[in-house]
Amino acid sequence: MPIEWAGLGPEMLLRLDRERAEPLRSQLERELREAIRSGRLAPGERVPSSRRLAHELGVSRGLVLECYTQLQAEGYLTGRTGSATRVAGGAQAQPPPCAPRERRPAPAIDFRFGSPDVMSFPRNDWAWAMREACRTVSAAELDYGDPRGTVALREVLAGYLRRVRGAVADPERIVVCGGVMQGVNLVIRALALRGARRVAFEDPGHPDHRRGLAVAGVEAVPVPVGERGIDVRALAAAGCDAAVLTPAHQSPTGALLAPERRQALVTWAAEHDAWLIEDDYDAEFRYDREPVGALQGLCPERVATLGSVSKTLAPALRLGWIVCPPALADAIAIEKRNDDRGFPVLDQLALAALIESGRYDRHLRRMRAVYAARREALVDALARHAPGVELSGLAAGFHAVVTLPDGADEQEVAAIAAERSVGVYPMGDDRFGDQPAPPALVLGFGCLGESQIERGIAAIADLLSGARPAAGTGRAARDPSRGRRAPHGRRSASARTP
Repeated sequence: MPIEWAGLGPEMLLRLDRERAEPLRSQLERELREAIRSGRLAPGERVPSSRRLAHELGVSRGLVLECYTQLQAEGYLTGRTGSATRVAGGAQAQPPPCAPRERRPAPAIDFRFGSPDVMSFPRNDWAWAMREACRTVSAAELDYGDPRGTVALREVLAGYLRRVRGAVADPERIVVCGGVMQGVNLVIRALALRGARRVAFEDPGHPDHRRGLAVAGVEAVPVPVGERGIDVRALAAAGCDAAVLTPAHQSPTGALLAPERRQALVTWAAEHDAWLIEDDYDAEFRYDREPVGALQGLCPERVATLGSVSKTLAPALRLGWIVCPPALADAIAIEKRNDDRGFPVLDQLALAALIESGRYDRHLRRMRAVYAARREALVDALARHAPGVELSGLAAGFHAVVTLPDGADEQEVAAIAAERSVGVYPMGDDRFGDQPAPPALVLGFGCLGESQIERGIAAIADLLSGARPAAGTGRAARDPSRGRRAPHGRRSASARTP
């Protein structure tokens, strides 16, 4: 039977159960911690003497003394020889538990964008590469190393980026980082230390690019993006010290930065002592032509190029890199060291082995074919169910933009689609300037099978084409697998590429 003690009144109750396997001292420590955390014993309140508590509980005084000593070491109790033991002033009651967040059920068909098909992650190849890394890693490489990353990966990346992206890549000026977002923050912080105060961002553009600005004390300036990429004249008029861009496949519009604008950007950077930060996030997946080379190849002295395996392998790997301009390389490496002293070595060596073995290229070739088929499925589904809808941004990557009819409300369309268990995403979520823009949705197809794309478009075709949705039509109107709207014809959707 448990022994109970109520020496401090009815609000105080300690329980010890001699039949439990848990030692009595552990039970007593736990009970006292809980009494302090819950507020039953308030800060400054006196606890019973060790002699009295031992008598009340029927245990040895030595056990109680050991318990009090442990709780003093942990900061719950305070006391000194000759005075009473009390609850420490810093021992606060636990805050009330957070109310659980309301979680909406995930849509049955989700056109979310920004993520690859993680189901296709090459597990066997990655497992092989990790075994190779463990087999070949030296003892010296397992110590604290160069914050820029392992020499092996930087050399492999330099060769890969020169071959595939047309970059001017030197292993000494590559910094391995935890994905593109950390890379953007490192570069911006390095620029802030050089006096940069205003950084331009594409509008619309990836919101994560701007999330670290408060720490760096830098102002974000929106610069509009059109069919030919960022407006360089607006950029020049904004008085910025740097610009963050996605030139090979603008996120989210899908525009390709036009050749004359590439040249204009380089001229702007040189004339204004400014810098370009290039997010080269999904350039490996291009369908209309050979991949367009990195902007960094035109002006390596002024462009920092960032890449990662988040789109080619999986976001969870958190493995990216920065090809640094010579003048910023040391400052960026110092910022990386200050952040986390470097990236996990075995993951770096595994990626180096994967690229050197040819398995990485083989995976990319396979995924290009997969995404190309899904891209065609999206075009065909729109042609059947919503002909005439304008579709753009399809030249690369695995998302596209659907322009809605004039006057349509992006948020309302997304909300009605969600009621039908189809996830679509308003372009306005990626805007932060005040430029007027036509309503549009961003549809990702990287994580959906071809049959899912067909069913999803069929379920929301009326919303995309501007037809008035039927009210109160029950489950059939919301279920993507039922009640498909009859196609208006066999004409292709209006698909344009930048």
